[in-house]
Amino acid sequence: MTTDAPESQTSTSAPASPSAPAAAPPHVRARHRLRYTVVAFVLVGAFAFLLTKGLGSALDFYLTADQAVAQASTLGTRTVNLEGVVQPGSIHSTPVGVDFTVTSGGAEVAVHNTGSPPDLFQANIPVIAVGHFTSGVFTSDQILVKHSSTYVAKYPKRVTAPNGTKR
Repeated sequence: MTTDAPESQTSTSAPASPSAPAAAPPHVRARHRLRYTVVAFVLVGAFAFLLTKGLGSALDFYLTADQAVAQASTLGTRTVNLEGVVQPGSIHSTPVGVDFTVTSGGAEVAVHNTGSPPDLFQANIPVIAVGHFTSGVFTSDQILVKHSSTYVAKYPKRVTAPNGTKR
């Protein structure tokens, strides 16, 4: 009588290493890729937003009085820095600040400032008034006075003296 011995089964593949990770199924990999893509878009969007806001608030618009008059209708209530020379005889103290007129390139702009003007504020000096146009008057809450020799040296031919010469 012959008994058939069971055949031994041998595996042709190597046993799985306990330290090797199993490959994720394709749908799991796609979900991870989508998640990383969404996170990347959110980070890029946040960076672009912060860059835009930072640069937008850092930019200063300096307009001479003649440029401001020419662009007054398009400026709206946007805050700008108005450059000009304080016209002699135009300075009048008010209960809330000072009213005066700046000139540049033959244009005159009436300025209503709230707050105390700087100590060096006087007629015939270049100033920068920070504010916006309201009903044809430049409403300002800050006046910057530069020492004329350093201001003129930094911006040659930008300030017109009362006699019409460019400094």
